[in-house]
Amino acid sequence: MASKLKLTGITVAVVLVSGGIAAGLSAMKKPPEKKKEKDTTPAVVVQQNQVQTYLLNVESYGLVNPKYHTNLTAQVSGQVTQVADIFVKGGFVKQGELLARIDPNDYEAALTEAEASLAQARAALELERAQKRVAESEWERIKSNAKNEFVPTELYLRKPQLAEKLARFKAAEAGVKRAKRNLERTFIKAPYDALITARSVSLGSVVNMGSAIGELSSTKTAEIRLPVADKDIQFLENNGLNANVDLVASYQGKPTHWQGSIVRTEGVIDNKSRMTYLVAQVSDPYGLESASAPLRFGSYVNAQIEGLQIEGVSKVKTHLVNNGKLATYDSADNTLKFVDVEVIREQGEYAIVKGALSAQTQIIASNLKFPTDGMKLNKTSNAPSANEKPVAELAMKED
Repeated sequence: MASKLKLTGITVAVVLVSGGIAAGLSAMKKPPEKKKEKDTTPAVVVQQNQVQTYLLNVESYGLVNPKYHTNLTAQVSGQVTQVADIFVKGGFVKQGELLARIDPNDYEAALTEAEASLAQARAALELERAQKRVAESEWERIKSNAKNEFVPTELYLRKPQLAEKLARFKAAEAGVKRAKRNLERTFIKAPYDALITARSVSLGSVVNMGSAIGELSSTKTAEIRLPVADKDIQFLENNGLNANVDLVASYQGKPTHWQGSIVRTEGVIDNKSRMTYLVAQVSDPYGLESASAPLRFGSYVNAQIEGLQIEGVSKVKTHLVNNGKLATYDSADNTLKFVDVEVIREQGEYAIVKGALSAQTQIIASNLKFPTDGMKLNKTSNAPSANEKPVAELAMKED
């Protein structure tokens, strides 16, 4: 009995000691820290809007061609007896300069014969006029002595004979004119200031009427056909007529600029390209009257056609405009607000828009998954505006 009581006392003591230790350890343990609530407000990057006046130029391209291109052909037959030194491919000639000469001997002889025929016809005409005056005076004498009046015939008064001689005289004049013209045609001359693009004859060549002599291209004016999409015509005043054009082409390995203007539209849509063609002209393309670089025929050029000038527009990335709405950041209450905008024009990754945008408007440049009007936002930084080049891009160009 005594041993049971002793065992029970030991057990109680152990329990009490364990409880005391547990209580002490529990008192020493720190209470768990409360976790901070996570901020789920979307963070965005914004860019400051810029309201500006924008020139809606239209880009195009084309090949440079002469306004006039002429195939020279022989108008008379004969042997080529003279070829000018300037009559070579690539040579420049002035209007009226002699290029080649066809043997004129036969045509000089024909002119002499025609002049002789004219002299004979003139003499016959003068003789007939004198005979007509004699017939008229004879009739006046007869009429004054005659008792009965009668009307003389035209043949008696030599009117038909005079008409015949007059017709022969006019035919002889035409013959002289024709002979002179054929003699002049033995001279092959430049019809205008031109560049020789081909020569088909040489000294001693025999040509017939219609034979090819050469080809010339006018150096006074160059033309470029510029295709323009139908949707871009709206950005040109008066459909582009009289608009200035900046042309760029490579010359001696460097980009060179020329200025031209739109002179006409072809008025139809091309069946294949579905484009409307505007025609630009450049004066003195080869710089013969100025010190400008030559705009050579056949060159490929890029063109900027001057378009309409629109005020109060902004330039933003195209992907930021969704269904005519642009997401902006309201710094007053740090919320998103949609602004209605009209897309005037898209240019690559940018869009020209017009709407209730001011210079103080901050455009959200970040992509939000589910943007809603009035949602809370955190602005993290400012992005470059659409009209500014990023610092990284500037650094690359400097390197």
